Parts: sequence; C-alpha cells; structure tokens
Amino acid sequence: MKLSAAIELASKKFELAGIESFQADAEILLGFVLELSRGELQVKAITGESMDSVQDQKFLELVDKRAERYPLQHLTGVAYFRQLELKVGPGVFVPRFETETVTQLAVDALKAVPVANPIAVDLATGSGAIALSLAVEVPNAKVFAIELSEDALSYTRANLAKYAPQATLVQGDLADAFPELDGQVDVLVSNPPYIPDEMVPIYPEVHLHDPRMALYGGADGLDLVRKVEISAKRLLREGGALIIEHADMQGDAIRQLILSLGWRQCATHKDLSGRDRATTAIR
Repeated sequence: MKLSAAIELASKKFELAGIESFQADAEILLGFVLELSRGELQVKAITGESMDSVQDQKFLELVDKRAERYPLQHLTGVAYFRQLELKVGPGVFVPRFETETVTQLAVDALKAVPVANPIAVDLATGSGAIALSLAVEVPNAKVFAIELSEDALSYTRANLAKYAPQATLVQGDLADAFPELDGQVDVLVSNPPYIPDEMVPIYPEVHLHDPRMALYGGADGLDLVRKVEISAKRLLREGGALIIEHADMQGDAIRQLILSLGWRQCATHKDLSGRDRATTAIR
C-alpha cells in the first residue's frame, strides 16, 4: 500500500470514529510501524513510497484498535510530554497536554528558589511526567516522587532510569509521603485523581483505559486534593509553593478550601485552552 493511501484510509476511519486528531493519529501510527518521524513519513508519502505486506498488516491491525478508541499512546508505548518521550501503557495514566501548563508553574517556582539545591516533591507521580520535567529542567534540584500503583510504577521506574536516575522514587500513599522531608520542601506539585465518582469522562480513551485509581477522587472529586493539602502543609517549609492540578470547574472550591486552611497568595491558573487548570498557594 502506498503511504499516502494508508494515511488517507486511517484518517477517514478515525474521523468516522469521532477522533478529533484523525490526521495526526494516522501519521503517528504509520510512522511507528515504519520507524519514521512524522516529518520523514510526510516526505516519503509525497514521493509516492509504499510499505510491504507485513507492514501493511501491522498498520491495519493498529488502525482497527485505534478506531475502537484504544489510546494511541498504548499502541505506540510512548507519550510525549514537554521535552520527554515517556514509556506508557495499560496501568498508568497517560499524561495530558494540559498538565504541561501545571508543570511550567512548578518549574518556574523551583527556579525561583534562592538556594543551590532546592527540593521538589511530586505526589501521585504516575508516569513520572511532572517529576522528570522538574529534574531535567532544573538539574540542580533534588526531586522526590511517590506513586501508589505497582502497575504504574513499572513505567515510572523505566522513565526515571532514562531521564533522571538521581531522582528519588518510592511506592506509597501520598498521605504518608516522605516524612524525612517534613518542613524542608520548596515546591510541592500534584496531579491527583479529581474526577467526581459519578462523572463519566467524555473521551472513551480515558474512562475505558486509564486506571480508575488515577481518575476518581470521591463524591466531589476533591478527596485526594484534601490529602495533598495535608501532606503539603507538613512537607513544605514556610514560604514553600503548592501547585495542584484540577478540573476546570473546581478552581473556586479549591481556593476556598486552601484559603480557609491558612494558605497565602492563593490563585487559579488557566491552561492553554483557557480553562482553569491549576491552583497555587504559598505555605
């Protein structure tokens, strides 16, 4: 099959399946099969190149799975996040683009700490996306991350080994995280589960394939946010920064919660799509 025909076939199938990024997904999957970047693939498609029957078969199988709304990242085994290429798959939450905005807030806060080796903690790290970004982009920082799920940790460990073996990763509950760091942490960031239990996420890729424990946060979605706040108050030094990711309709509730518990300079920040995405505060 010619590469241009393969891209057109997959794009049409994905569009019919309701996948918004149908063209990009078609090119990414075909590039994965051929071990080409999207740019390399596009050049070869324009010049009329074809793939062999084995590649045809593998590509069509992947197209069928993606049309069933199987996550693209599970098919390729890779999620791109800021400057990282993360290993992901079933059992770990796939990092989302909107979390890059949250990560930038944490990076900026960490860079602003006026000490040689600032300390950062990432609670419920999942694939390690936030923690690794901090470790890579602020290389003088000491980064600590915690994750409860053993399924997720198999990916997290691989990602840390690739990008930041100096970072500290432990398995455990975020409520009990790093007692040895009490009162010493400069920046604490978390993307905890925050979907209310009765709410079904819009995208099938999320509610059918992301692990439930990475999605749901109790009746109002804030059970884990409350635990993050408690741990943050214990871990952060006076003047330390807290950054919490949340759903776009939770900003008001989280600000009220945090302000009522004595935090200062509380503010909610929008992601690149203009939706409330993170709330920050100072200990």
